[in-house]
Amino acid sequence: MLDYDLEAAHYDQTRGGVARARAAADAVLELLPADCAVLVDVACGTGIVSELLTAPGRTVIGVDPAAAMLALAQPRLGGGRVVRGDATRLPLATGSVDAVTFMWLLHLVDEALVASAIAEAARVLRPGGMMITTVDKNAAQYETDSDVGEILRLARRELAPPASDDVERVGELAAAVGLQPAGLAGYVGHGQGRSPREWARRVREDIAWTRGADPARVAEICRALEALPEQEVRRADPVYKVAGFRLGGD
Repeated sequence: MLDYDLEAAHYDQTRGGVARARAAADAVLELLPADCAVLVDVACGTGIVSELLTAPGRTVIGVDPAAAMLALAQPRLGGGRVVRGDATRLPLATGSVDAVTFMWLLHLVDEALVASAIAEAARVLRPGGMMITTVDKNAAQYETDSDVGEILRLARRELAPPASDDVERVGELAAAVGLQPAGLAGYVGHGQGRSPREWARRVREDIAWTRGADPARVAEICRALEALPEQEVRRADPVYKVAGFRLGGD
């Protein structure tokens, strides 16, 4: 995993900036009850999304293990609204918040940590509270509605291990701690579509699930990508999923 203290200074600029954050925040707000008074944004990073989730009458608390990230988040959220901590041990009282968000987190950790994070979210939520999280994060870029997407979708399903943020598995883990499905939303990853030539290079050099694959199979995938028309034309942007789960007992 990246050292996010080192990444902090240029994190926003290399991850789509405000445009990406705004799209993600809008998807969260589509699922978030308007009367949410206390929201905890776990792994808040620089606070670029957290800030956009604020509203009159709502306190947003950013939690992150990286001090350098929190230093950037604090001015966005105000003094006392950022806390150093991690998703499996939130520094919050049981049943004390209305919503917990995990943006761009669950795909980075293994399933055991996903299960622990979801259980911890359920612990700090009030009855009726919402957990909102990105799901199928990495799958989205390989399953675009395009000729490139058709090739990569099949290749990934053949070669990649199960994703830790698979929406069905996240739903099972949520149900085990009393969180029930409460809606899906999505947002476009503006400017993140890639051309067939770019994808062929990535398949050869930069994708974890092709590094250990049969070289002949990798070469076959690349040939298919390089045979597509308009090699330099970027295809459709990925559409990312955000899922909401409500804690029972309201």
